[in-house]
Amino acid sequence: MHAVNWLAPDADHPARRAARASMSAVVAGRRDDWLALFAPDALVEDPVGPSFLDPAGRGHRGRAALEAFWDQFIAAVDEFRFSVADSFANGPCCANVATITTITNGAAMTIDCVLVYTVDDAGLITSLRAHWEPGRAMATLGTAAPR
Repeated sequence: MHAVNWLAPDADHPARRAARASMSAVVAGRRDDWLALFAPDALVEDPVGPSFLDPAGRGHRGRAALEAFWDQFIAAVDEFRFSVADSFANGPCCANVATITTITNGAAMTIDCVLVYTVDDAGLITSLRAHWEPGRAMATLGTAAPR
């Protein structure tokens, strides 16, 4: 079961629409739909800064890099569960306070994070900056509770 549990304010805003569409595409495993949400030179930093997902901490920029990010990291997860507790949209951005649970091979990990989406005038995502601490997330690694 894949889920996006939106508990946050949901007033219409272009960046909030893009954020919700992005999460929905991820939980449904719709790679092409997810990629279509991004501007050609978009940057994804997930997480922001150096990590095991991005040792140099430069993020993933452009279509080919986003495709590789999906194939290497998103596609490797069996199930995503998003719970968005709060959402702040202004200017071209939306910051969402969220918890993401990933399940891979029966093991669950909880990622408490702030996801900042920036969109262009066409509503395409130019930047996704996921602020979370890999060490904190890894410390939650355990057996997934059945649904």
